[in-house]
Amino acid sequence: MAELILGPLWTLSVWVFCLGITGRMIAIVVRGFSRDHARARNSALSGSIAAIVRRNWQRPQFRQAGAFVLISGYMFHLGLLVLLFFAEPHAVFIEQHILGFGWPAVPHWAFILAAEFAFAGLLLLWLRRFVHPVVRLLSTRDNHIAAGLTFFAMLTGCLALLEYFEALRVLHVFAIELLMLYFPFSSLMHTFTIFMSRGSSGALAGRRGAGI
Repeated sequence: MAELILGPLWTLSVWVFCLGITGRMIAIVVRGFSRDHARARNSALSGSIAAIVRRNWQRPQFRQAGAFVLISGYMFHLGLLVLLFFAEPHAVFIEQHILGFGWPAVPHWAFILAAEFAFAGLLLLWLRRFVHPVVRLLSTRDNHIAAGLTFFAMLTGCLALLEYFEALRVLHVFAIELLMLYFPFSSLMHTFTIFMSRGSSGALAGRRGAGI
């Protein structure tokens, strides 16, 4: 089983992940945007940049109501960013197998702190999908599968730090493979499309002289 996970299944998941994301991104670009026949009132470029920047936090009138999602979201995403690129095992993997060069990893205490932030943020956001009446209705099966696979990958990653248990490392690799296989066909694609979406909406609004 370990040979399958570390060999053919790993290769398959990497190809599906890369080709799936590339295909979806190309489809978005090729499809383009419908032509706006209204007279331009302002710059689409400035509107696009403004939307990308402003949408990183709520407007003042929504700040109190949206504080939970804002804080939980940043806890999860920033914590996960540190885990992905600055945890020592990942930094070494990137250097040896992807880029050929690397960067210093964070110390162990910073890894633990980032992991706690990421876990707390993910669980708070996921719990909200169950308890908030409106968000519960809007949440789809895809949202829960994506959250579950992400949690599984993070949990097995922490367990894999017990390096003297080879089975835990293999389990973590398997969790990553499941996540990569599901990624291009799910809402997780917002990782790559979020700024495109915000930019295009901002460009349209900016051209019409409205703000986002």
